[in-house]
Amino acid sequence: MQRRLLLAAPAIVTAAALATPARAQPQIVTEEFMVPTGDAGIEVFLRSKRPEGAASSPARTLLMVHGEVFGASTSFDLPLIGVSWVDYVASRGFDVWTLDIRGFGRSSRPQELARAADQGQPVARGAEALRDLAAAVAHIRRTRGLERLSLLGHGWGAALAGRFAAENAAQVERLVLVSPDWLRDGASRTDPGDALGAWRPLTQAQLREGILAQAPEDRRAALLPPGWFEHFAGVTWALDPDGIRQNPQVLRVPNGPVADAREYWNAGRPFWDPASVRAPALIVVGEWDRTAPPARGMALFERLAASPGKRMVVLGEGTHHMWLERNRGALFQAVQVFLEEAA
Repeated sequence: MQRRLLLAAPAIVTAAALATPARAQPQIVTEEFMVPTGDAGIEVFLRSKRPEGAASSPARTLLMVHGEVFGASTSFDLPLIGVSWVDYVASRGFDVWTLDIRGFGRSSRPQELARAADQGQPVARGAEALRDLAAAVAHIRRTRGLERLSLLGHGWGAALAGRFAAENAAQVERLVLVSPDWLRDGASRTDPGDALGAWRPLTQAQLREGILAQAPEDRRAALLPPGWFEHFAGVTWALDPDGIRQNPQVLRVPNGPVADAREYWNAGRPFWDPASVRAPALIVVGEWDRTAPPARGMALFERLAASPGKRMVVLGEGTHHMWLERNRGALFQAVQVFLEEAA
């Protein structure tokens, strides 16, 4: 475990859209863990940020789970204009955790990722990822002495968080689904369309183009503020020691989420049962999201029949990667209002 202290106050006041009410800001404690999953040689990376001395509680503990391309540690906890999403939530008095599923970010890399892409089965299938999520939740509950905590998932991570909440109702306080996928008629935008190996290469140019292509052509120039994407790509691609030695540099992306999509969403089969969720749930989607469009979010919303106080928010001028875009403050605030409201 690595542990260090950070001062949160300077970061929070750098962005007016993310400003918190005027008050003395506590120091933020950062802790990092490698947690065994029960699978030989596989550990997952967990990072926590919380105000120093804050008491643990289910209502103020949040675990964030990433989507199908890169880990949470370099996306949700990426400082832009001095503050990351995790920083913002921690400054509001929360104990915020990020989880990198195996094969992503700083977590263990299955041996298939060291081989040619076609020499193995897709890495990080849903069953494996759920074991990683269960190990993370168990670690947080044990470390903090909690019965429950809140979960936030983005994209593929929303399906993982949703399924965990549906199958472990007693352990989930609240559920946030950002850009969640649901049943669809065809393949997703991230499906390469051919036989799936263990992983697929992704260049920075491909990702940037994929983000911008979701927005109307005349709005693309302002979608990503100068330097933001480059900062994110630099720290994310640097975690792939073999990929960055290629020309151009690539990120080796596990194909498990794409294989899951083919087996479930593309085939009209739900990966999880929204009707089994008993926690209050929030769905947040971006107006321009072409990977998980608002209509699909509404179809999922209608199936959260047992979720008390469920709600759905559509945010204007945002794509599937709104946490990296100029309107990210709207995303942060929409989620925060839900997390902080009275039960």
